[in-house]
Amino acid sequence: MSASQSSPVKSALRTLEVIEFVVAHPGGVVARDIANGLDIPLSSLSYLLATLTEREYLSREGRRYSGGPALDRLRTDRANLSLEDRVAPLVRALAAELDETASFMVREDWQARIVASRSSAQALRYAIAPGETKPLHVLAGGKAILSQLSDAQLEAYFDETRGQRECLTEHTIVSPAALRKQIATFRDQGYATAMEESTAGISSIARPVRLGDVDGAFSIAVPSIRFLPELQNRAQSALARAVASLHVDR
Repeated sequence: MSASQSSPVKSALRTLEVIEFVVAHPGGVVARDIANGLDIPLSSLSYLLATLTEREYLSREGRRYSGGPALDRLRTDRANLSLEDRVAPLVRALAAELDETASFMVREDWQARIVASRSSAQALRYAIAPGETKPLHVLAGGKAILSQLSDAQLEAYFDETRGQRECLTEHTIVSPAALRKQIATFRDQGYATAMEESTAGISSIARPVRLGDVDGAFSIAVPSIRFLPELQNRAQSALARAVASLHVDR
Protein backbone atom coordinates (compact mmCIF):
# COMPACT_ATOMS: atom_id res chain seq x y z
CA MET A 1 0.00 0.00 0.00
CA SER A 2 1.38 3.41 -0.95
CA ALA A 3 1.93 6.24 1.53
CA SER A 4 -0.90 8.21 -0.10
CA GLN A 5 -3.28 5.29 0.48
CA SER A 6 -2.24 4.52 4.05
CA SER A 7 -2.10 8.09 5.38
CA PRO A 8 -5.86 8.80 5.15
CA VAL A 9 -6.60 5.46 6.78
CA LYS A 10 -4.22 6.25 9.64
CA SER A 11 -5.76 9.73 10.04
CA ALA A 12 -9.26 8.28 10.11
CA LEU A 13 -8.22 5.71 12.72
CA ARG A 14 -6.65 8.41 14.86
CA THR A 15 -9.83 10.50 14.67
CA LEU A 16 -11.93 7.52 15.75
CA GLU A 17 -9.53 6.76 18.61
CA VAL A 18 -9.84 10.34 19.92
CA ILE A 19 -13.64 10.23 19.76
CA GLU A 20 -13.76 6.82 21.44
CA PHE A 21 -11.34 7.96 24.15
CA VAL A 22 -13.42 11.05 24.97
CA VAL A 23 -16.77 9.23 24.82
CA ALA A 24 -15.40 6.52 27.12
CA HIS A 25 -15.02 9.21 29.83
CA PRO A 26 -18.47 10.81 30.25
CA GLY A 27 -17.16 13.12 32.97
CA GLY A 28 -14.96 14.88 30.40
CA VAL A 29 -11.22 14.75 29.77
CA VAL A 30 -8.54 17.40 29.13
CA ALA A 31 -6.36 17.50 26.03
CA ARG A 32 -3.21 16.43 27.87
CA ASP A 33 -4.93 13.25 29.12
CA ILE A 34 -5.98 12.43 25.55
CA ALA A 35 -2.47 13.12 24.26
CA ASN A 36 -0.89 10.94 26.95
CA GLY A 37 -3.48 8.18 26.62
CA LEU A 38 -3.18 7.91 22.84
CA ASP A 39 0.46 9.00 22.49
CA ILE A 40 -0.35 11.98 20.24
CA PRO A 41 1.74 15.19 20.32
CA LEU A 42 -0.31 18.03 21.77
CA SER A 43 0.49 20.17 18.74
CA SER A 44 -1.08 17.61 16.40
CA LEU A 45 -3.97 16.87 18.74
CA SER A 46 -5.05 20.52 19.10
CA TYR A 47 -6.00 20.82 15.42
CA LEU A 48 -7.94 17.54 15.51
CA LEU A 49 -9.80 18.56 18.67
CA ALA A 50 -10.66 21.95 17.15
CA THR A 51 -12.05 20.26 14.03
CA LEU A 52 -14.11 17.73 15.99
CA THR A 53 -15.46 20.51 18.21
CA GLU A 54 -16.37 22.64 15.20
CA ARG A 55 -18.27 19.69 13.68
CA GLU A 56 -19.96 19.13 17.09
CA TYR A 57 -18.63 15.60 17.53
CA LEU A 58 -16.98 16.96 20.69
CA SER A 59 -18.03 19.70 23.09
CA ARG A 60 -15.64 21.83 25.10
CA GLU A 61 -16.32 23.34 28.51
CA GLY A 62 -13.29 25.12 29.91
CA ARG A 63 -10.39 22.72 29.32
CA ARG A 64 -12.48 19.55 29.29
CA TYR A 65 -13.79 17.75 26.21
CA SER A 66 -16.83 15.48 26.13
CA GLY A 67 -19.05 13.94 23.49
CA GLY A 68 -20.90 16.51 21.36
CA PRO A 69 -24.44 16.75 20.02
CA ALA A 70 -23.46 15.28 16.64
CA LEU A 71 -22.83 11.95 18.38
CA ASP A 72 -26.35 12.02 19.83
CA ARG A 73 -27.69 11.81 16.32
CA LEU A 74 -25.71 8.63 15.74
CA ARG A 75 -26.04 6.64 18.91
CA THR A 76 -28.82 4.53 20.29
CA ASP A 77 -30.57 5.44 23.51
CA ARG A 78 -28.08 4.32 26.16
CA ALA A 79 -30.86 2.67 28.17
CA ASN A 80 -31.29 0.25 25.27
CA LEU A 81 -27.62 -0.59 24.87
CA SER A 82 -26.40 -4.08 25.74
CA LEU A 83 -23.75 -4.52 28.39
CA GLU A 84 -21.24 -5.33 25.64
CA ASP A 85 -22.03 -2.07 23.83
CA ARG A 86 -21.61 -0.12 27.05
CA VAL A 87 -18.27 -1.59 28.06
CA ALA A 88 -16.64 -2.04 24.63
CA PRO A 89 -15.64 1.66 24.20
CA LEU A 90 -14.08 1.64 27.67
CA VAL A 91 -12.16 -1.55 26.87
CA ARG A 92 -10.90 0.00 23.63
CA ALA A 93 -9.88 3.16 25.50
CA LEU A 94 -7.95 1.09 28.07
CA ALA A 95 -6.12 -0.83 25.35
CA ALA A 96 -5.31 2.36 23.43
CA GLU A 97 -4.05 4.20 26.50
CA LEU A 98 -1.82 1.40 27.82
CA ASP A 99 -1.10 -0.49 24.57
CA GLU A 100 -1.80 -3.69 26.46
CA THR A 101 -4.64 -6.19 26.16
CA ALA A 102 -7.80 -5.05 27.95
CA SER A 103 -11.02 -6.90 28.70
CA PHE A 104 -14.28 -6.79 30.62
CA MET A 105 -15.59 -9.97 32.18
CA VAL A 106 -18.63 -11.04 34.20
CA ARG A 107 -19.30 -13.87 36.63
CA GLU A 108 -21.37 -16.77 35.38
CA ASP A 109 -21.70 -19.32 38.16
CA TRP A 110 -18.05 -19.65 39.27
CA GLN A 111 -16.55 -18.85 35.87
CA ALA A 112 -15.45 -15.56 34.34
CA ARG A 113 -16.89 -14.93 30.86
CA ILE A 114 -15.22 -12.37 28.61
CA VAL A 115 -17.79 -9.83 27.38
CA ALA A 116 -15.45 -7.51 25.45
CA SER A 117 -11.72 -7.49 24.72
CA ARG A 118 -9.12 -5.58 22.73
CA SER A 119 -5.63 -6.95 22.14
CA SER A 120 -2.44 -4.95 22.40
CA ALA A 121 -0.81 -3.85 19.15
CA GLN A 122 2.60 -4.97 20.43
CA ALA A 123 4.27 -8.03 18.94
CA LEU A 124 4.51 -9.75 22.33
CA ARG A 125 0.98 -9.72 23.69
CA TYR A 126 -1.80 -11.74 25.25
CA ALA A 127 -5.11 -12.31 23.48
CA ILE A 128 -8.45 -13.48 24.87
CA ALA A 129 -11.65 -13.68 22.84
CA PRO A 130 -15.16 -12.51 23.79
CA GLY A 131 -17.22 -15.46 24.96
CA GLU A 132 -14.19 -17.30 26.36
CA THR A 133 -14.56 -18.53 29.95
CA LYS A 134 -11.99 -19.26 32.63
CA PRO A 135 -12.14 -20.15 36.33
CA LEU A 136 -12.38 -17.15 38.63
CA HIS A 137 -9.37 -18.14 40.73
CA VAL A 138 -6.81 -17.93 37.88
CA LEU A 139 -7.53 -14.39 36.61
CA ALA A 140 -7.00 -10.97 38.15
CA GLY A 141 -10.50 -10.13 36.92
CA GLY A 142 -11.87 -13.27 38.54
CA LYS A 143 -10.15 -12.48 41.82
CA ALA A 144 -11.46 -8.91 41.63
CA ILE A 145 -14.97 -10.31 41.22
CA LEU A 146 -14.47 -12.63 44.19
CA SER A 147 -13.30 -9.67 46.29
CA GLN A 148 -16.66 -7.92 45.92
CA LEU A 149 -18.82 -10.92 46.83
CA SER A 150 -20.53 -10.99 50.19
CA ASP A 151 -19.12 -13.27 52.88
CA ALA A 152 -22.01 -15.68 52.32
CA GLN A 153 -21.38 -15.78 48.57
CA LEU A 154 -17.68 -16.33 49.16
CA GLU A 155 -18.40 -19.26 51.46
CA ALA A 156 -20.67 -20.72 48.78
CA TYR A 157 -17.86 -20.30 46.23
CA PHE A 158 -15.33 -22.20 48.34
CA ASP A 159 -17.87 -24.89 49.19
CA GLU A 160 -19.08 -25.43 45.62
CA THR A 161 -15.64 -25.36 43.98
CA ARG A 162 -13.97 -27.66 46.51
CA GLY A 163 -11.73 -30.04 44.57
CA GLN A 164 -12.47 -28.23 41.29
CA ARG A 165 -9.93 -25.38 41.39
CA GLU A 166 -7.31 -26.51 38.89
CA CYS A 167 -3.65 -25.51 38.69
CA LEU A 168 -3.27 -24.12 35.17
CA THR A 169 0.37 -23.13 35.77
CA GLU A 170 2.92 -23.73 38.49
CA HIS A 171 1.93 -20.34 39.95
CA THR A 172 -1.83 -20.94 40.22
CA ILE A 173 -3.13 -20.47 43.75
CA VAL A 174 -5.82 -23.00 44.69
CA SER A 175 -5.75 -23.44 48.46
CA PRO A 176 -8.66 -21.82 50.34
CA ALA A 177 -6.34 -20.26 52.93
CA ALA A 178 -4.11 -18.59 50.34
CA LEU A 179 -7.06 -17.43 48.24
CA ARG A 180 -8.86 -16.01 51.28
CA LYS A 181 -5.74 -14.07 52.22
CA GLN A 182 -5.45 -12.70 48.68
CA ILE A 183 -9.12 -11.75 48.52
CA ALA A 184 -8.90 -9.89 51.84
CA THR A 185 -5.95 -7.89 50.49
CA PHE A 186 -7.73 -7.16 47.22
CA ARG A 187 -10.82 -5.97 49.08
CA ASP A 188 -8.70 -3.49 51.02
CA GLN A 189 -6.75 -2.13 48.06
CA GLY A 190 -9.60 -2.09 45.54
CA TYR A 191 -7.83 -4.00 42.78
CA ALA A 192 -6.53 -7.51 42.16
CA THR A 193 -3.50 -9.03 40.49
CA ALA A 194 -2.62 -12.47 39.14
CA MET A 195 0.98 -13.37 38.40
CA GLU A 196 1.19 -16.04 35.69
CA GLU A 197 -1.67 -18.04 37.22
CA SER A 198 -3.68 -18.57 34.04
CA THR A 199 -0.97 -18.51 31.36
CA ALA A 200 2.77 -18.81 31.81
CA GLY A 201 4.50 -15.49 31.16
CA ILE A 202 1.31 -13.40 31.50
CA SER A 203 0.35 -11.27 34.51
CA SER A 204 -2.80 -9.23 34.97
CA ILE A 205 -4.38 -6.48 37.05
CA ALA A 206 -8.11 -5.76 37.43
CA ARG A 207 -10.75 -3.71 39.22
CA PRO A 208 -14.24 -4.99 40.08
CA VAL A 209 -17.49 -3.35 39.09
CA ARG A 210 -21.06 -4.19 40.08
CA LEU A 211 -23.99 -3.29 37.85
CA GLY A 212 -27.23 -4.29 39.52
CA ASP A 213 -26.96 -8.04 40.00
CA VAL A 214 -24.02 -8.36 37.57
CA ASP A 215 -20.57 -8.92 39.05
CA GLY A 216 -17.90 -7.84 36.60
CA ALA A 217 -14.36 -6.51 36.26
CA PHE A 218 -12.15 -4.54 33.90
CA SER A 219 -8.76 -6.20 33.42
CA ILE A 220 -5.39 -5.56 31.79
CA ALA A 221 -3.24 -8.57 30.78
CA VAL A 222 0.46 -8.01 30.19
CA PRO A 223 3.51 -10.14 29.35
CA SER A 224 5.25 -10.44 32.73
CA ILE A 225 8.45 -8.96 31.32
CA ARG A 226 6.56 -5.65 30.93
CA PHE A 227 4.53 -5.89 34.16
CA LEU A 228 6.70 -3.33 35.96
CA PRO A 229 5.66 -0.91 38.76
CA GLU A 230 5.32 2.05 36.38
CA LEU A 231 2.91 0.16 34.13
CA GLN A 232 1.02 -1.23 37.13
CA ASN A 233 0.49 2.29 38.47
CA ARG A 234 -0.74 3.54 35.09
CA ALA A 235 -3.02 0.53 34.77
CA GLN A 236 -4.50 1.09 38.24
CA SER A 237 -5.39 4.68 37.33
CA ALA A 238 -6.81 3.76 33.92
CA LEU A 239 -8.90 0.93 35.41
CA ALA A 240 -10.25 3.22 38.12
CA ARG A 241 -11.34 5.73 35.47
CA ALA A 242 -13.02 3.00 33.44
CA VAL A 243 -15.02 1.82 36.46
CA ALA A 244 -15.99 5.39 37.35
CA SER A 245 -17.01 6.12 33.75
CA LEU A 246 -19.19 3.01 33.58
CA HIS A 247 -21.03 4.10 36.73
CA VAL A 248 -21.48 7.65 35.33
CA ASP A 249 -22.92 6.00 32.21
CA ARG A 250 -25.68 4.26 34.18
